Amino acid sequence: MKTQGILTLTFLAIGGLTASVVLAQTRAKVVQPQTATKASPTPSPTPKPPSLQEEEGIIKVDTELVNLNVRVVDRNGRPVNNLQKGEFKVFEEGQPQQIEFFSKSEIPTNYTLVVDNSGSLRQQLDKVIEAGKILINSNKPEDETSIIRFVGNDKITIEEDFTSKKQDLNQALDNMFIEGGQTAVRDAVYLAAQRISDYEKSNKSDDRLRRALVLVTDGEDRNSFYTEPQLFELLRESDVQIYVIGFVDDLDNDAGFIRKSPKSKAKAFLEKLAADTGGKAYFPTGVAELSGIAQSIASELRTQYSIGYLPPNDVAPGTFRNIKVVINDGPGGSKRVAITKAGRVADGPNPSSTVKKN
Repeated sequence: MKTQGILTLTFLAIGGLTASVVLAQTRAKVVQPQTATKASPTPSPTPKPPSLQEEEGIIKVDTELVNLNVRVVDRNGRPVNNLQKGEFKVFEEGQPQQIEFFSKSEIPTNYTLVVDNSGSLRQQLDKVIEAGKILINSNKPEDETSIIRFVGNDKITIEEDFTSKKQDLNQALDNMFIEGGQTAVRDAVYLAAQRISDYEKSNKSDDRLRRALVLVTDGEDRNSFYTEPQLFELLRESDVQIYVIGFVDDLDNDAGFIRKSPKSKAKAFLEKLAADTGGKAYFPTGVAELSGIAQSIASELRTQYSIGYLPPNDVAPGTFRNIKVVINDGPGGSKRVAITKAGRVADGPNPSSTVKKN
């Protein structure tokens, strides 16, 4: 039996965006509407941010190295494996950094499958569930996965919290259903990314453990509480890669004089989610492509390089730092491209940090 609680995120206007977590053990209950009575007009309350169901336990821990998950591809987008530490160079704000940790071996991956259950995915849902099962069934014994279902910002729920039990995860997928509502893509990604980070902290996981989010949606946001700047601010502070399966072809492609079309706007948003976090965006033209996409994502999650470096100790906390990883050309001058997250938010000096070298 799953233990459920409530996770509430609060937006504070003063001092920027912060997230406070309130956990409460509770049983789900249905509140019946009451008969309305006349009353004096009152000001409209400030809208509350969306919330998730989740399990208890959050512990804050400090991180040490800046950890990067790096994919390397050739000019045709094919993965390049079996590279050595000396072939990589890491730069922060244009300054070279010494690589303290390097691994090309498989490491455990914790990821969340975030699935849009709004009406726009009615025709694709069965194949989406099938693709989700392909992804889950590729999990290694130490991998953990959670499943989040979303429609509007009042319907974002954890269908299965982090677990290695494939049977429970597959059952959660089978229980998905299409429902009406104004889609809240940003809110779903925000809550899922924060849940991944909180889960890792509460379990004191290895900093080198890979964290990812696989988002399935058409990308059109209709009613999110969080804005794009607020979402990308959180993602900059999170160590979460985002992989996207975007069904954008059915969106309106007509643009106005000063506005993008819904299709181009959704695609640009989904591409930015993937690019900024070092993930990848897929835009299938039909449901027949989902099986291959799921297999590609499963493979890419496990054919990456883990690189760690000690960050500069004289950076003001909260400062965004651009990161770039460069890889040497291959035999015959063949071009190779290293893909990772766009940067990090500095934590400030941490004199107690220790380094684990390979």
